[in-house]
Amino acid sequence: MNKLQHLTVLGSTGSIGKSTLDVIARHPDRYQIYALTANQQDELLFEQCSRFKPRFAVMLDEAACKRLAQRLLSADLKTQVLCGVSALEDVSAAPEVDAVMAAIVGAAGLRPTLAAARAGKRVLLANKETLVMAGRIFMDAVQQSGSVLLPIDSEHNAIFQALPNQYGGDLKAGGVSQILLTASGGPFRNTPLLELQQVTADQACAHPNWSMGRKISVDSATMMNKGLEVIEAHWLFNAPAEAIQVVVHPQSVIHSMVQYVDGSVLAQLGNPDMRTPIAYGLAYPDRIDAGVAPLDLFKIARLDFVEPDFERFPCLALAYQALRTAGTAPTLMNAANEVAVDAFLEKRIAFLDIPRLISDVLDKLPVHAVNVLEDVLQADMQARSAAQNWISPL
Repeated sequence: MNKLQHLTVLGSTGSIGKSTLDVIARHPDRYQIYALTANQQDELLFEQCSRFKPRFAVMLDEAACKRLAQRLLSADLKTQVLCGVSALEDVSAAPEVDAVMAAIVGAAGLRPTLAAARAGKRVLLANKETLVMAGRIFMDAVQQSGSVLLPIDSEHNAIFQALPNQYGGDLKAGGVSQILLTASGGPFRNTPLLELQQVTADQACAHPNWSMGRKISVDSATMMNKGLEVIEAHWLFNAPAEAIQVVVHPQSVIHSMVQYVDGSVLAQLGNPDMRTPIAYGLAYPDRIDAGVAPLDLFKIARLDFVEPDFERFPCLALAYQALRTAGTAPTLMNAANEVAVDAFLEKRIAFLDIPRLISDVLDKLPVHAVNVLEDVLQADMQARSAAQNWISPL
């Protein structure tokens, strides 16, 4: 009989968080929720607390935190409400916790995810920015604590499954020649370049295959999402930039591939549903029902592959540039992108201004070595300030 696993879900009201709870609800004999966390969606978090009855609920927004506490009190629910980043770190590192789903979008997920790694937890990593911003610090923490790191992004989860068993971080020793990171190409894969300046936030968020939050959807439309994943793959699998090839695959059926020196290419296929990699991470090395329909190859009929167009997707080129530059360059890029995407969603800049802003911030700010977390946080702050000045000059 399997031991009951106690989980903290960071970002339980987002798309990954909700999918995680959907899988967990299918296996009440295996999983119990220790803590759920959100930014400011107190109504949804209340519903989740009512259903899963966690010991703790954490919110970043103070007003939302007070509303949630009142709702829980009125409903006579025993969940204790906490507020702030330090509380996120506490519920990620608590001795009672076996695993942490790191699904907070953006830089806000860095501290609690790092706390989970330092505490030796099984970390189900769905937050790209933790590795993009602080890859060396995070991977060192995983190694030193004995934490188990399982990638939840569908692409990295696919690569993890296709790599040799007990892969130790040496591509050559594993007989691996290249990692093939698939990308859908987003909603503007075939849009004439001249029309991209006028695209709206709603158009950018209308992903053809995946159901995602608005920030990640815009990143997919610019292919910055894939750029972040290139940097993630570098840290997860100890792969240099030249060993990571992005492959545009519109059907999103092959989630990624590993090419071996003997000519073999191993791929992981499945319907585009995040519950599959979530279930894999939750139960690893076992397999459990995720609620996902089996893949119908006859219905799919064909699979297409295209080289990425760096003129159409300059954000992807910027990500490769930041990876090769190293140091704080990925942090600067990520922070500038977060500010740019927010501004685009708020109709303060145009779609094509996103890569322009990022490029300008990378050109203007110095790159430093990353030795401690403060180096990352300082670079993040400087890039956000520079990005805001680009949008609204003083």
